[in-house]
Amino acid sequence: MHIGQQIEKIFREQGRKVSWFADKLCCDRRNIYKIFERESIDTALLVRISIVLDHDFLKDLSDKLKENK
Repeated sequence: MHIGQQIEKIFREQGRKVSWFADKLCCDRRNIYKIFERESIDTALLVRISIVLDHDFLKDLSDKLKENK
């Protein structure tokens, strides 16, 4: 699973603006685009993103692992 693409998918489905997301994560807009490009991500950041977007990305990753067994 490409986590950045999954984050971007959920983000776009919610119709949010990059500036809103950057403000919620206390970072620059350019960092948001970098997040979307990442194949992996720090767990603490993923938890923050999950809270901001109200989506359990950790569960998504866990489910993907179970599928690949």
